[in-house]
Amino acid sequence: MKRITHWIDGKPFSGDGERRGKVFDPATGVQSGEVGFASVAEVDEAVTAAKAAFPAWRATSLAKRTTILFALRELIAKHSSDLADLIVSEHGKVKSDAAGEVARGLEVVEYACGIAHLMKGEFSENVSTGVNVHSVRQPLGVVAGITPFNFPAMVPMWMFPLAIATGNTFVLKPSEKDPSASILLAELTAEAGVPQGVLNVVQGDRVAVDRILTHPDVAAVSFVGSTSIARHIYETAAREGKRVQALGGAKNHMVVLPNADLAAAAEAAVSAGFGSAGERCMAASVLVAVGGCGDELVSRIHERVNRLTVGPGTDARSEMGPLVTSEHRDKVVSYLGIGEAEGAKIAIDGRDHDISGEPGGYWLGPCLIDNVTEDMKVYIDEIFGPVLSLVRVDSLEDAIGLIHRNGYGNGAAIFTNDGGAAQLFETEVDAGMVGINVAIPVPVAYYSFGGWNSSLFGDLHVYGPDGVKFYTKGKAVTSRWQNIGQHHSSLNFPTNAPTDRATAQGK
Repeated sequence: MKRITHWIDGKPFSGDGERRGKVFDPATGVQSGEVGFASVAEVDEAVTAAKAAFPAWRATSLAKRTTILFALRELIAKHSSDLADLIVSEHGKVKSDAAGEVARGLEVVEYACGIAHLMKGEFSENVSTGVNVHSVRQPLGVVAGITPFNFPAMVPMWMFPLAIATGNTFVLKPSEKDPSASILLAELTAEAGVPQGVLNVVQGDRVAVDRILTHPDVAAVSFVGSTSIARHIYETAAREGKRVQALGGAKNHMVVLPNADLAAAAEAAVSAGFGSAGERCMAASVLVAVGGCGDELVSRIHERVNRLTVGPGTDARSEMGPLVTSEHRDKVVSYLGIGEAEGAKIAIDGRDHDISGEPGGYWLGPCLIDNVTEDMKVYIDEIFGPVLSLVRVDSLEDAIGLIHRNGYGNGAAIFTNDGGAAQLFETEVDAGMVGINVAIPVPVAYYSFGGWNSSLFGDLHVYGPDGVKFYTKGKAVTSRWQNIGQHHSSLNFPTNAPTDRATAQGK
């Protein structure tokens, strides 16, 4: 039985805690390992290691940090297939999807390789006679990341590379459902030359999370997960005086206008709705058909789904894998009955889809619920599975209003050949990330990822320029080196007004 433990102070944790969790292969339903659940004492040990490593790491030159990050980039690229295999074995997504996850995470590592440029401050000469002002950005200290099961490699890579590049030390708490990728990332980080204690990993459940949130030596917390947990993370950590970015759930709408390429829109809906079995915070979970194009969309989606192969991620023919746990699969399935009871129509029932996998796996094929209205539970809840809801509206304005009334605001997309409609949507839609003929508008690494409303708690988005700001604090320095000792004191508030120039010059 595989044993997964913590990574503390540059090495695997040697202790054997009392609490453990089970790790399963979702494609077979067979237990593949055990993961240790950190106690408060073990979290404290990780934070202590990070705190001890901080002074020397902060003092490490930008040139040295950059060299290490380039080495980390090469090692992750070299072991990208190994990371993808771990994701397949514990999350269940197909190998091509897992490889894509690693590639998108690697983009953030590459962005962090430019830290020498990203950390540059500003300088203004002679703001007053003989007075200069410059700004710098400095690390916070020990920071932490709490990451979800659906992207066990990518989301940690959204956080820790930028955090350590900017001079912080890091404590990662990954999902207990698929923990192995985090340990391989820690091993590669050590191999790249990151000193002991700079990156630590603690496995576990709420015990570990709550200790991170309340530990006095943790300065900031990054989180990605459901909205209910994001709110708890934000409120608890902020109350403890920490900086917080907590990315929550989503109900992403994909709006299709009648003038769109409906064949392309249907393909995009299948990809965005059913990729990774719908277990993505940027999945298109609501398809909004405008002006009578719904029937054709349903027909085209049905045709594509009939050709969609659901099976284990180890099979190259598989396009969609199982859900992560049997409990989650059963919860997702329950929404089909809920939708029917509310008056919606099951246009595609994934329970009837042919599966090319072991019967014990956590399978559910692609599902499409038609005639959904915004008062239905299947519309309101984040189902987080391969269930696409179809809402029919009369106009683009109706679609924008629908999105505006929704409690989330992560991503939204529009499919259209009308530039004016696209511009109106881009301007008016209430979402943090917008796609125009792009169903999953996840920004590249040199922008920032984050939503609005109940999809984000905190002011700054993750990775990109916002990530650099989140993991650093600004400092402005005002200095005078000319005519030191040749000025007299003044109790006036210092300004640059003409009447104060004599005082500023010491005359």
